[in-house]
Amino acid sequence: MNIFEALRQDHDKQRELADALTQTHGSSDAREQLFCALKSELNAHAIAEERQFYTFLLNHDLTQEKARHGVAEHHEMDELIESLDKTDPTSSSWLVQAKHLAHRIHHHLDEEEHEFFQLAGKIFNEKEKITLAQAYIEERDEAQDSVSYKAVK
Repeated sequence: MNIFEALRQDHDKQRELADALTQTHGSSDAREQLFCALKSELNAHAIAEERQFYTFLLNHDLTQEKARHGVAEHHEMDELIESLDKTDPTSSSWLVQAKHLAHRIHHHLDEEEHEFFQLAGKIFNEKEKITLAQAYIEERDEAQDSVSYKAVK
């Protein structure tokens, strides 16, 4: 598996979680569990992606701007999650914010896959793509193990 395949697998999971979250209602167990799962996925993915992918791309003129933009979008999503954490999950504004988060997730992932990956593919050789995937997966798994969001009962 190369870095692009590893990232796409996680992207697919994030899209599914975001879409499922926007289909929940009120203060349900499903909403809590999906929100916790999405937070964990996004957090672990961002940590690993920034350390094992973006870091290398910041050093190349071809990808530097896109890498900075990607990091900025990660921070935007962090702020949206923080806002959701502070909002009553039974309020209508919670769902509005969750839909906005889902939209931002889709935008970010689509932009990475359709614009950024093509540029990044020109930077790495095949061996580097595989090595990056392994490092990314290890980092992601460590991040998931160290910070896991649990639904509060």
